[in-house]
Amino acid sequence: MAEKENAHSTESMAAIDLGSNSFHMIVARLREGELVVIDKLREMVRLAEGLDDQRNLDRAVADRALACLSRFGQRLKDLSPEHVRIVGTNTLRSARESAAFLEEANGVLGHPIEIISGVEEARLIYLGVSHSMPSDAKRRLVMDIGGGSTELIIGESFEPLHLESLYMGCVSMSRGWFADGRITAQRILNAEVTAMMELEPHVSRFRQLGWEEAVGASGSIKSIAKVVQGEGLSDDGITLKALDKLIDMTLEAGHIDELELSGLAPERLPVFMGGLTILRATFRTLGIKRMYPSSGALREGLLYDMQGRSSHEDVRERTVQNLMQRFGADVEQAARVDLLSEQLLDNVAAAWKLKNSSYRQLLSWAAHLHEIGLDLAHNQYHKHGAYILEHADMPGFSHQNQLQLSVLVRAHRRKIPSTLFKPFPTKRANKLTRLAILLRVSVLLHRSRGDQKLPEIGVKTGDENTLILTFPEGWLERHPLTSADLKQECSYLKQVGATLRFE
Repeated sequence: MAEKENAHSTESMAAIDLGSNSFHMIVARLREGELVVIDKLREMVRLAEGLDDQRNLDRAVADRALACLSRFGQRLKDLSPEHVRIVGTNTLRSARESAAFLEEANGVLGHPIEIISGVEEARLIYLGVSHSMPSDAKRRLVMDIGGGSTELIIGESFEPLHLESLYMGCVSMSRGWFADGRITAQRILNAEVTAMMELEPHVSRFRQLGWEEAVGASGSIKSIAKVVQGEGLSDDGITLKALDKLIDMTLEAGHIDELELSGLAPERLPVFMGGLTILRATFRTLGIKRMYPSSGALREGLLYDMQGRSSHEDVRERTVQNLMQRFGADVEQAARVDLLSEQLLDNVAAAWKLKNSSYRQLLSWAAHLHEIGLDLAHNQYHKHGAYILEHADMPGFSHQNQLQLSVLVRAHRRKIPSTLFKPFPTKRANKLTRLAILLRVSVLLHRSRGDQKLPEIGVKTGDENTLILTFPEGWLERHPLTSADLKQECSYLKQVGATLRFE
């Protein structure tokens, strides 16, 4: 029986990986700096099977997924929100109308789901694998074959050096070439050529970096490793020779239903050929000689990432600093805007329901990044910055995080498009509107970009989206440009149903 968690314990945490093939949950406790796993759950949901050619999610598959998540949700009920992370990968990235499913899923889980990019998935996979391996100086190639994507990473110790996410997986490859279960030489060739085409643009970079050891992190690779060992094809990891023999054995069977391989679980049969062909194609293309299975994977990476956030080693802070440096942001101006934004937030957080620390983080990141678009062009730089933040690879950030950050930077000056907040649910849109107001006012009051000290400003709220600023008597008359900017700001905010008053 799993150990019971204290709902308020700072040591208990859970991670859920909503993969295209399987849903995984892991619960762990932090003891003396080490994560000790106390519970694991896994269900083969095969979410990717539910996507049609238009990328719509089949209702029956969605219901199957929700039923699984309701069971996971029961396991999470004793854990506090800050100790739970749930991420969706390739299928939820690809689905056209995932918002409705996510809303249902959030309801049964009781916690929000983050959709992460393929590169962020690769980073988290490497983090999980690196913590499960001996602490040495070896350079490693890490591979994870998911249901809809395959991640390849080269790294040293706990640091990834190069990350790629390729659009091929055991479910998609099995559906594409082995849907009826028949196994032929031509189908295997077709599947492997498909995989090689995905790999080709990345071959020279991976070979240039090189590695000393190859590690496989996914269920597909671990399943193949069990078969290789069970059939006596290799007693030391997975080799190309073992994969060749295994392919011959599948050809001899001729059909998935006829496969009788030691160590192969029945639930793996429908996706086995997809994973096997991807793995052999990767061995051949990259020149891998031997690969060892790893016990660590994405969900373990999520736990270690959470541990880092709680111990002030949040990779997102490093990402923000790297973006500022890359795009030549004015560090001093960003710090001024950040400080005033936080001071304004302190005054309105309770009334505007922005007390959660995540809002403070989001506002601070937006303050630090609001001018990165200037590196491209001064004209419309807020639009350039928003585009960068929505589409850049940002380690540690989910798609939702990036979109919210992008919207705040887009909204920090000039007119705010009436449709800007529409992609978000109403409650979230209202919160983002309020954060945008605070950021706009902070930028406006620091327009001079100097170290001149601002006066004591009274800050209070009226109704839901009303901000009232009170300046010392005569200050606005002595600063006519600021007064004019504030009048213009009143007009801009009115167009999005917000009100600014000053006196």
